[in-house]
Amino acid sequence: MAGEPVPKVGGAPVPKVGRAWPVGVRPAVVRGWEPPATEYGRGHRGVDLAAPPGSVVRAAAAGKVSFAGRVAGRGVIAVELTGTGGPPLRTTYEPVRATVEKGAEVAAGETLGLLEPPRAHCPAGCLHWGLLRAEAYLDPLSLMPPWLLRRGASRLLPVIDVPFSRLVPL
Repeated sequence: MAGEPVPKVGGAPVPKVGRAWPVGVRPAVVRGWEPPATEYGRGHRGVDLAAPPGSVVRAAAAGKVSFAGRVAGRGVIAVELTGTGGPPLRTTYEPVRATVEKGAEVAAGETLGLLEPPRAHCPAGCLHWGLLRAEAYLDPLSLMPPWLLRRGASRLLPVIDVPFSRLVPL
């Protein structure tokens, strides 16, 4: 949100390149990012976004699919994000049945696959969305510009007692 510090890794700010939510329009965050205190410490290295199994999973930003396959029985997709420096930022999505292959170029909002049935992690169903630069985990929500993080739709207020000629120039 406006006024919040920009997350950095190795001195480089995380660019606001997100252009689409991976699932839904503005999904609920079931569990937020909790960075571990140590490399192998407890934490949550991503965010869980509420979504029912079978939901379409989309690329949050443009990039190149660097992995699409199974890890420990779960479908995982990784996308290296275009224009995010070196090493590039990489988003991960799981559990997802991929409809893209390694090497595919994807645009923001493009379908990557379908959300697989939940495991004990999220009994009602959710997408685990991660963000890394090299081996450092980051908060994937830091990719999103403020206009995508705001809740609710814009509302127009009624115009009362304003002559039509002031509303529409003649």
